[in-house]
Amino acid sequence: MTARSLSKGANLPVDVPDVRIELSWAEGAGGPDIDASALLLAQDGRVRDDGDFVFYNQPQHTSGAVRHLGKRSEGGISTDTVQVELGSLESAITRVVLCASADGGTFGQVTGLTLRLLGGDGGSEVARFEMQADTETAFIAGELYLREGRWKFRAVGQGYASGLAGVATDFGITVDDEPEQTLVPPNRPAAVPPNRPAAVPPNRPAGTSWPVPPAAVTPPPTAPPTAPPTAPPTVTPPPPAPPTITPPATGPSSGPRLTKGEERLPVDMRKRLSLRKEQVAVSLSKRGAVGISARVVLVLDASGSMAFLYSRGVVADVVERMAAVAAELDDDGEMQAWTFASDAARLPDLRLGELPEWLRLHVRVGEISLFRRSKKPRKGMEPGQVDMRSVGIQNEEQKAIAQVRAFVRENPAAAPTLVLFFSDGGVYRDAAIERELRAAVEEPIFWQFVGLGRSNYGVLERFDTLPGRRVDNVGFFSVDDISTLPDQELYDRLLSEFPSWVTAAGRAGIL
Repeated sequence: MTARSLSKGANLPVDVPDVRIELSWAEGAGGPDIDASALLLAQDGRVRDDGDFVFYNQPQHTSGAVRHLGKRSEGGISTDTVQVELGSLESAITRVVLCASADGGTFGQVTGLTLRLLGGDGGSEVARFEMQADTETAFIAGELYLREGRWKFRAVGQGYASGLAGVATDFGITVDDEPEQTLVPPNRPAAVPPNRPAAVPPNRPAGTSWPVPPAAVTPPPTAPPTAPPTAPPTVTPPPPAPPTITPPATGPSSGPRLTKGEERLPVDMRKRLSLRKEQVAVSLSKRGAVGISARVVLVLDASGSMAFLYSRGVVADVVERMAAVAAELDDDGEMQAWTFASDAARLPDLRLGELPEWLRLHVRVGEISLFRRSKKPRKGMEPGQVDMRSVGIQNEEQKAIAQVRAFVRENPAAAPTLVLFFSDGGVYRDAAIERELRAAVEEPIFWQFVGLGRSNYGVLERFDTLPGRRVDNVGFFSVDDISTLPDQELYDRLLSEFPSWVTAAGRAGIL
């Protein structure tokens, strides 16, 4: 297998029976200590129990398939390594997520943070992924995942401001609030490696630095017996007061705010939207972006290769999931939308209260025949519908990008614009796309591209590494089947870079 340099969101097949995932960084005075760990996930995207967490105090999974090999230092470079024997994984495990945590600082203080995917003997490099960070104290660096009977690897690079405890909790690990508590499940001995203190070291967040030997926990003293209390005199209760209506509390505990038009949605759709808005808020909270606002724009690939995803209802489901992002970030209840293929066309604004009808009228593709070139409008179209024959079947992403840029210039807003751009690949206008996105660096727009399972994303996949931009205004990740990606994970990936761009663009005077 030839070694490959991966960008964020890129994936590749793994054709070796076992691998080593090595995290490396440059040693530096005053920098944090870095620890690698692994989570073994079932089909539902969660651990089965705390035993599916492999780290320095629980260095081997009970199956023996995943092992934490520990740290080494050579030539000013530190590494921490996890080995995964893919053939020995239990059949219930479909993903192995590699995590990293920073003890005593943030990943922004670390230089040269790199993930290397190696053959099981540690000698042959399969791929490498160089990561950038800022205020994050934990990272999901990459993941091995099973797809149609074949293992693949994806470069993730998703940071958490909430530390390793935030990562672990997301995937079902029990994290206790008391610092003396552990993540080790009952009846599993706390294996403390040599030279690592068992007590929780200072500056490591509670619940993220691990087991204390049982003997170190002092049971609370037993309270002395007390005499039974004397029964109070009987008091006749007053008649019940009329019921009062308490206004909902403000803040995170009160749940997501009601967005304009939300009350008109069907009950089942309204329930899904409410839950998803909470999940969007959680994703933003992980990035320290509580209360952030944005205008959200949706762009949908309508090229010929997308027809299957439209016919299966996958695109309609994506739109409904994106409506929750717009509802959480902007309470006006509207989202602008475009579709594109050979040409781009603006769709009617998506108003939240009209979501079911909007999906029926405007989530469409495949209305063109390669053997018919008629310019006449298609008969039977309803008001506001785009004749999809005029959009065509090719991929011209740069045309949609240009139209969105023009819209933002002509319609300035107080909040920045977040563009959610969905494509299934086949990108070939690399130079034109790069020109548009480079020119957009100085504009209050963040472009989040999502690949829907095909390949050849061209410059979109490489844009994170392209130099010569004051701020990184583009994010990208791809998924093999977005319909199987849990909502929380989708929102985590979708919003992983937007908050840091807002900060950087503010400092640069772009916002």
